[in-house]
Amino acid sequence: MTHFLLRRLAGFIATLWVASVLVFAALELLPGTAAQVRLGETASPEAVAALEARLGLDRPAPLRYAEWITGLARGRTALSSSYDTPTAELIAERLQVSLPLAVLAMALTTAMALALGLYAAAHHRRLGDVGVMAASQVGMAVPSFWFAILLILLFSVRLEWFNAGGFPGWTDADSGAVTAASLWEGLLALVLPAASLAVVQAAILARVTRSAVLEVMREDFVRTARAKGVGRGAVLWRHVLRNAMIPVLTVMGLQFANLVAGTVVIENVFVLPGLGRLVFQAIGNRDLVVVRDVVMLLAASVVVINAGVDLLYAVLDPRLRTVGEP
Repeated sequence: MTHFLLRRLAGFIATLWVASVLVFAALELLPGTAAQVRLGETASPEAVAALEARLGLDRPAPLRYAEWITGLARGRTALSSSYDTPTAELIAERLQVSLPLAVLAMALTTAMALALGLYAAAHHRRLGDVGVMAASQVGMAVPSFWFAILLILLFSVRLEWFNAGGFPGWTDADSGAVTAASLWEGLLALVLPAASLAVVQAAILARVTRSAVLEVMREDFVRTARAKGVGRGAVLWRHVLRNAMIPVLTVMGLQFANLVAGTVVIENVFVLPGLGRLVFQAIGNRDLVVVRDVVMLLAASVVVINAGVDLLYAVLDPRLRTVGEP
């Protein structure tokens, strides 16, 4: 188990280092600087050069990369040129929206996908199976932003059950304290965005779940459990699902990382002040300090989630703990 964890830690560090180099190099190739965007096209070269010097953009790229990585390792982040605020504060504020949105979307995805996948596998080659597979095929083809617009038209415009956009926050507007009512209002504001994100992901995960469950259902231990009189539902939930979870967990890990990193469009559709809108605005302002810190956070989250999935593999299948050990 120790060897397993050390290999995952080494891979984590190497992946983050490569990602940091690629992110920094890619942003350096973008035309224009924050100084040029802030001063406008009519600014004199002297004024642009002076602002670049104040922002530290006149120093060599390797030096700026080293300072950036050193600061991140020490828990320090640079000031945003647009907001004049440390990027850590900006990211922490926006994560209060993006992270709950991703968690809620993943919860909806998991609930729908496992239920539909198990139902389709239990009714293999029957009407229920065909219906679930047809619905999942449609769900995979529907763009999330288009489905989000349909949800707004139905539940916000016609039924008036939810607001069409915006986020009221997690605290009470008058007292500034976190209350049950404020938490409920914040959760309601995320229901439609989470549903629009979950539909496509649930369609994919349902198909993976169905295939994995069908494969496990052909195993001898399943037939043994049925021969002992265990009910079909109990066999599916207690025996089949756990043994089918490794490929399902793989897709779930990738999907959750995608939900954390890929909410830019949905956050703009629903006008949510999350990481997606922050990156969108920072790119427009050439605020590359914010962009690279957010991208590095998202890259780290992808690596951490994948590492967590690997650990879950070891929990579900103890044989994986000894792979590569003498």
